[in-house]
Order: sequence, then C-alpha cells, then structure tokens
Amino acid sequence: MENIHPIFDTILKKEDKEQRLKQKAGVFWFIGLSGSGKSTLVRALEHELHKRGYLTKMLDGDNLRTGINNNLGFSEEDRTENIRRASEVAKLFMDGGVITLCSLITPSHTARSMAKMIIGPEFYHEVYVSCPVEICEQRDVKGLYAKARKGEIKNFTGIDAPFEEPSAPELVIQTDLEPEEVSLQKVLKYILPIIEKKQNQ
Repeated sequence: MENIHPIFDTILKKEDKEQRLKQKAGVFWFIGLSGSGKSTLVRALEHELHKRGYLTKMLDGDNLRTGINNNLGFSEEDRTENIRRASEVAKLFMDGGVITLCSLITPSHTARSMAKMIIGPEFYHEVYVSCPVEICEQRDVKGLYAKARKGEIKNFTGIDAPFEEPSAPELVIQTDLEPEEVSLQKVLKYILPIIEKKQNQ
C-alpha cells in the first residue's frame, strides 16, 4: 500500500521472545457451535497453563465483539472481517511469544483457511469442539438459540446459517460425550508437547 513502510529488520523475532519466556508460541483455534463448550474449555485450559508457568492470551469471540470488532454485525462479510481481525490480533500475540487461545465459532472452511494463512500453517492448530446442535440448544446459557428461533437474531449458526464440519482438525473434542476434565486433559496432552521449550532450543 502506498505510503506504508512496515518495519521488520529491527524488530525482535518471535524466537527471541520465546527464549525469554521459555515457551514455544502458537495459536490454538477452538471452533464449534455456540454452546458447544469452547469458551468454557479454553478458560479451563488457560488457568491450567498459567499454573504451569506459561504465558497465554485468550481471545473470545464475544469479548472481541465488545471491543475491536464492535462495529461488525453478522452478515457474511462482517463474519469474515471478524475472523480476519481476530487472526491478525492472534498473530501479533504469537509473534510476541505468547501462547494464544482463540474461541470463535468460525463456521466456514473459507474463514478457517484465511485464519490459517494469516497466522501461518505451522503455527495454526485447529481444535474442533464438537457438540450436536440439539445439545447446544438445550444448554443455551445465553438465550441465543431461543432468540434465533423467534427470528430475533438473523444468520445464527446452526439455525439459519450453516456450520461446515472441519475437514482435518488437529484435535476433536466431543463435549456431549465426556466431562470437562476429560476434555481438558485431552487438550493438554496435545498442546504441551508443542509449547514446551526444549533445553537446546
């Protein structure tokens, strides 16, 4: 873009930050329907990693929409922009050496591919929090499904907007079939080998 001159050569590299923090940074992107248990699982994960001495940042879809994305609606274009901004923010945290945990519905293959491209395929780790829409609707702690059924919320994923099943997530967690602690341990088993800073690194 004209008159824009990014600075790269004098910025400390991600590896420099990782060395200081004694951890390997990455973005762990949790996808799934509203009510599937994404944010609950990610909150538990962040607390557990914090106890183990890791520096993390959680990016939750609702929180982002109250701040950096508060001017976006739920049209297809706005949903895409929502994910684009979230991806760029996640990348900034990751470049700072921070283990970044994202909880966003991210309903389409296109949106996930965009997030992966922005963050970098080697640093993007997709976790599918799977739960049938019927169970999500029974939970409905935010009352969103009820509003969507009444037509008060348009383009609601799982009701009048589609959720495309991910083709090849790194991990699948089925929250309707197991308690939260079991899900948490599965995620930890996957994440810990990725984020541990080896002595010779």
